[in-house]
Amino acid sequence: MDLNEIRNEIDGIDDELVRLFDRRMALAGEIAAYKRDNGLPVSDRTREREIVSRVTQGMDERLAAYTKVLFSTLFDLSRSVQDRALQGPSALADAIRRAAETTPREFPSGATVAVQGREGSYSSIACDRLFQRPSIMYFNTFESVFQAVEKGFCRYGILPIENSLYGSVTEVYDLMSKYNFHIARSVRIKIDHALLAKKGTKLSDIREIVSHEQALGQCADFIKSLGDVRVTVYPNTAEAARAVAESGRDDIAALASHDCASLYGLSVLKTNVQNSDNNHTRFICIAKDIEIYPGANRVSLMLTLPHRPGSLYRLMAKFAALGLNLTKLESRPIEGMDFEFMFYFDIEADVCSEAVLGLLGDLDNAPETFNFLGAYSEI
Repeated sequence: MDLNEIRNEIDGIDDELVRLFDRRMALAGEIAAYKRDNGLPVSDRTREREIVSRVTQGMDERLAAYTKVLFSTLFDLSRSVQDRALQGPSALADAIRRAAETTPREFPSGATVAVQGREGSYSSIACDRLFQRPSIMYFNTFESVFQAVEKGFCRYGILPIENSLYGSVTEVYDLMSKYNFHIARSVRIKIDHALLAKKGTKLSDIREIVSHEQALGQCADFIKSLGDVRVTVYPNTAEAARAVAESGRDDIAALASHDCASLYGLSVLKTNVQNSDNNHTRFICIAKDIEIYPGANRVSLMLTLPHRPGSLYRLMAKFAALGLNLTKLESRPIEGMDFEFMFYFDIEADVCSEAVLGLLGDLDNAPETFNFLGAYSEI
């Protein structure tokens, strides 16, 4: 056969596959009704294993592997059809639609905002980027920011989530699973660290450098170039700058923002001391309730997956099938559980599209842990 003849035959097979697929999904709906009436669970791993064994009997090993992938996808789709039939309309999908309709058209210019650190910290700089007139409440820890938002003390909270040089802020990721919150917006700011010391101090005098762990990591090459210098971790960069100003010492310096020099009466010994000039930190702005502002094009999710081969692949295949671009995947071990992980996803998507709402509803109805973290835009 020539190429056109081969393609025509494939088209005929595809048409037959679509007809059979439609019939298979219709039967899945009938099975859902039977399971509902008889109190049976949707998932039947024994039945699925028997089907794969039957259809791959006598196949070439390579083709058998492809066939297993095909039928695993069919099983996922069948379970989705049955879940939707048994669960009914998704409460999460309804909540997202409601939030998209009721959220104001413009992001607020002023609000009470929880920020970790003190004036001059990079979190406060991120807050000023997001809000024109913020009323900032400063807290000592990231956990306190989550608590302030969850308990309603502050409408919003600002948290660093990842840095282009030093990676994810793991403490924030670990806290995400403990608190109820939703991301309303995010901001990406350029980080330029300066070495700050008391007036009259020279670079050669420095014997100790203090700062936040992330800043110290981002400036590791510069610190190494100074030779035998002690490094001390502080809760945040602005707190480190304040400590240097109040220390009474001329052999200590802080890695912090340029703003901290004027705020705490310090001198700038050296500017832009980070390992690379391409140094950016991404901050999220969290709220207690779902807020979806116009232009939201990023969706964040947090979930666990069955501890079985291919679980992560099958989930990502669903994203790919809908044409969703996965921009971040982070995994964190679950405390107290061996080899169990919480996965964090960022996806470029229109959360109000019916296809995306359907997927979120399926994930929300699954037996595993699932949290919709928000739909938002980044500035």
